[in-house]
Amino acid sequence: MRRRTVAVTAQATAPAGASATRQEEGHAGQSQRLRTEFSFELPRGYVDESGTVHRSGVMRLATARDELVPLRDDRVRENSAYLSVVLISRVLTRLGTIEDIHPGIVEDLFASDLAFLQDFYRRINAEGHTRASVTCPACREAFAVDLAGGGRLGES
Repeated sequence: MRRRTVAVTAQATAPAGASATRQEEGHAGQSQRLRTEFSFELPRGYVDESGTVHRSGVMRLATARDELVPLRDDRVRENSAYLSVVLISRVLTRLGTIEDIHPGIVEDLFASDLAFLQDFYRRINAEGHTRASVTCPACREAFAVDLAGGGRLGES
């Protein structure tokens, strides 16, 4: 796995299971850490042509380019649902032993695995965290809630 140097000014919290960390010296000589790659385990796994199941993988944070380039893809223009396939293929850096991830691989994932990756993408790219500190108004107990627990607005 390649390591890149990333300058940061704020610390991000990653979802459970996140692993690879990159760092650079901050402005005042302090070392700041920003996770840019996150490990995951697919619920079912990608089955390649030889029958090998690939379940573990790594997804990196998306860039603005990652979100813009698929919009020029003819497959996305013809079918907007294809956007997530192209986008996920751009940010996956490894799936099992496969490092050359392309839309064809993402197309062949089980629907539950694609849904998992879409949720994982949303979680790691939502300002680096999905937890918020809250206080119970009744007992004044402080605790964290996972804001990404549901799907769309109104879902739980």
